[in-house]
Amino acid sequence: MSAPVLTPDQRQKLDTSDDQLFYDFPRLVTHVDAGFIQKLTQLYRERLTPGGKILDLMSSWVAHLPPEMAFSEVVGHGMNQEELAKNPRLNRYFVQNLNQNQKLPLEDNTFDAVLNTVSVQYLQHPEPIFQEIYRILKPGGTLIVSFSNRMFYQKAIQVWREGTDQTRIQLVKQYIQGVPGFSKPEVVIQNNLSVNPVLALLGLGVSDPFFAILAHKQEDI
Repeated sequence: MSAPVLTPDQRQKLDTSDDQLFYDFPRLVTHVDAGFIQKLTQLYRERLTPGGKILDLMSSWVAHLPPEMAFSEVVGHGMNQEELAKNPRLNRYFVQNLNQNQKLPLEDNTFDAVLNTVSVQYLQHPEPIFQEIYRILKPGGTLIVSFSNRMFYQKAIQVWREGTDQTRIQLVKQYIQGVPGFSKPEVVIQNNLSVNPVLALLGLGVSDPFFAILAHKQEDI
């Protein structure tokens, strides 16, 4: 079992009602802007291997995978069945509240990559979840956790709500480093400023900040 990273207070949410109620109504919108999505899709293009088996953890109706890349299977997980059913990249999916049940119904050493997009801030018990991610990854498999500065504020955990970009990066690194066998996390930060400085001063042409943390399941530990 991975060591605790968070204190009980840091795990708390402002909205303590059942998460299933919050996610019961489908939200068929994108939660980050086009600039963020473009950067994420390009990162997947560079770091994922065609033909691999992918788990899109905490997914929705869109997976952001490069359209030209084919995979042997893409498995989705989320909180809303209607959203997952509309995701054209998913071969199959399952609905599970990870804040109530952290055990993934998936076999050991079966996925080439696990992806988590703009959702890590909602995990109240990230330590066992990252242990599960490690368990289901194949040796050499890749974990990519991406996020911006947007969130459902009332459902994000306290340490995330009160954090900065840098403390959030460090927090995700801690989640990964708490699991023996993951490689040293790699941080990808992409500038979100407009190429036009005048537009940038006006707050126009500026995309959501992009952060991604990558790690690999080491073959020998």
